[in-house]
Amino acid sequence: MIPTVAVIASGAMGAGVGGRLTENGVTVLTMLKARSEASQKRAAQAKMRDASAAEIAAADIVLSIIPPGQAEALARELAPALTAAAKKPVYADCNALNPETKKEVGAIIAATGCAYVDAGIVGPPPKPGSDHTRFYVAGPHSAAIMALNAYGLSVRDLGGAIGNAAALKMCYGAFNKGLTALGSALALAADRHGVADAFHAELALSQVAMLNQLNRTVPDMFPKAYRFVAEFDEVAAFVSGRPEQEMFRGIARLYQALAADIDGPGREKAALARFYAPPPGKT
Repeated sequence: MIPTVAVIASGAMGAGVGGRLTENGVTVLTMLKARSEASQKRAAQAKMRDASAAEIAAADIVLSIIPPGQAEALARELAPALTAAAKKPVYADCNALNPETKKEVGAIIAATGCAYVDAGIVGPPPKPGSDHTRFYVAGPHSAAIMALNAYGLSVRDLGGAIGNAAALKMCYGAFNKGLTALGSALALAADRHGVADAFHAELALSQVAMLNQLNRTVPDMFPKAYRFVAEFDEVAAFVSGRPEQEMFRGIARLYQALAADIDGPGREKAALARFYAPPPGKT
């Protein structure tokens, strides 16, 4: 039987996942109360249906795909409806949280009687014709999410305990977004010291592949910088007690400053846009 899946929320990733599932015959529910016009538009395009908390709790699977700083609050918000549900869904937290935070969210869900799965998403939001988005899952109930391989998702089981998927996501996310942070910080430093053109020219000579990557990832970061603050706070907790913990805390503060600039004066955003402007035809 085709499952009913609740995907919360309808951000770029959630709507992409929801759209992939609806393309494959799955009924996808979401919660649009107090969501932005853009989120509502994405949900409509993905053919996701607005639902109440009780309707979400009646689904077969709940996928939590939201900014990491909101993951625990969502679990608490849904807990009463999940507790009251006669038939319990499987709840998969797919957010960029460190293993200990994943376990804390899992404790909230376990108290409702629902099965809980640790999941992590690697890659961009699913788009028609592309297959670059992968779900990694862990924990004793991961088979329920593995079943979504039959409905257009790419899901890989890491086995083991809750926290395995979280650890992989922490490592991959910190690597990928950490490179974006490094490229942003050094481009801004070069701009402040008047050597941006020379720095860019040297990268174009000796670091072509990295420059091409940053030409894509830095501009793509602008609307998402605020999300990366909590994610790198999670990464810092993930490496607690290690020398690199302060490095990741610094990246969190960098993204916090960039998010404030992007929403405000925009001076640093403009400098980064100039430095990492993709060549014509490469946008």
